[in-house]
Amino acid sequence: MKYLDLFLVLSFTALVCTSCNPAQEQQPEPLDQTQEAARIHQLMDGWHQAAAQADEEVFFGNMSDSAIYLGTDKSERWLRDELRSWSARFFERDTAWAFTPYDRELYFSDTGRTVWFEELLETWMGPCRGSGVLTWAEGQWKIQHYNLAMLIDNEDVSEVLEIIQQPDVRPDSLPGSQ
Repeated sequence: MKYLDLFLVLSFTALVCTSCNPAQEQQPEPLDQTQEAARIHQLMDGWHQAAAQADEEVFFGNMSDSAIYLGTDKSERWLRDELRSWSARFFERDTAWAFTPYDRELYFSDTGRTVWFEELLETWMGPCRGSGVLTWAEGQWKIQHYNLAMLIDNEDVSEVLEIIQQPDVRPDSLPGSQ
């Protein structure tokens, strides 16, 4: 009987000890950065092309449900569906807007499942920079965050400051903003 009691106590102790240890979280295999870089360039080029062709489904389909888009105006911070509502009139045209990327750099996380990027763009506003974050989920890349910024040469900053400090100038009154 003593052996049975000892066996039960040791079995119970082993059970308690193993149940108290949290399961080791299994890290996903890192993605191949060379292969994924090609997929990301294709996705981003296609995303810009979708805007140029007013393809709303592809444009917004490449963004995660919780994606954030920051435009050039200080008021332009949209969640994906807010951007979709605001831009609906642009996607009714032949071209929503045409931004042509000509240089892009990618930066991968250790697992390769998060990517930060920056790109230069030719736009109707002149040269711009886009930057953002893509995440890998359910076997595909999605744009999680995008920030569009106009590029201004340092020697032109004084002129730009004069314009933006005028209280009567609104972004929707600038040429080409319609």
